[in-house]
Amino acid sequence: MKLLTLNVHGWHEENQLEKIGQLADFINNEQFDVIAMQEVNQRAAEPPLEPSHLGHYFAADADAVIRADNYAYVLLSRLQENYHWTWVPVHSAARGRFDEGLAILSRAPFNDAVLGHVSTQRIYEHYKTRKVLAVRTEHEGQAVWLANGHFGWWNDEVEPFRPQWDRAEELLAPCQQEPILFLGDFNNVAEIREEGYDYMMKHIWKDTYTLAVDKDKGHTVTKSIAGWEGNEHPLRIDYIYSNRELQVERSRVALNGSNGAVVSDHFGVMVELKLS
Repeated sequence: MKLLTLNVHGWHEENQLEKIGQLADFINNEQFDVIAMQEVNQRAAEPPLEPSHLGHYFAADADAVIRADNYAYVLLSRLQENYHWTWVPVHSAARGRFDEGLAILSRAPFNDAVLGHVSTQRIYEHYKTRKVLAVRTEHEGQAVWLANGHFGWWNDEVEPFRPQWDRAEELLAPCQQEPILFLGDFNNVAEIREEGYDYMMKHIWKDTYTLAVDKDKGHTVTKSIAGWEGNEHPLRIDYIYSNRELQVERSRVALNGSNGAVVSDHFGVMVELKLS
């Protein structure tokens, strides 16, 4: 099974359509089974799309409105594979100009979903409102849950990471009888001890990066970006976790200029693993 996670920084990038094309080329070349994306934006002023235009869309949130420039929708139009997909809004961004959300693409269809807030803040207009999305699918006859999240920082004064992670685990508890792959931007640095990464690792989760037989340095942020202003060090903050000890063949940083074009302020993570 081949997976990709990427914070796409949707519609905040210069030359955005060109970068969407570069991401599409990378996906078409690599033929991922699953793609999870964060900061998947659409302009709130754009017209909504008719359901008949959405392809293999799965409504994990019955109230979600997909608009004409939805980043995932635009990307899908450039992919060779007819992926099944879902998108959920999490909060507004850029003073209400954008709906920011989470998207999951999969070769196989979805048959169930779990969605909920993990932040204490639940006002849509507040940029620190956070949700976790999980969808159930099958890969080679094996049921698997695909979870996607974009979390706050360990020491955030308004929305610290630890209670968000606790709520995420509560939300996913009914799914634990089956494999869960949890992809996303976790905003906690693997190399910093006794903070978010260690807290996650004390629970049931396995980091596919550490399980991988073949891996690189894993860093997905290497400069100062929003949320990590003044950063001068390479950071590993984007992950693919599993609730099982899986056979992970390879973990690679993607879309970093050497393994695919740079299309966002984050690099991606691509992993190849076996579910059984």
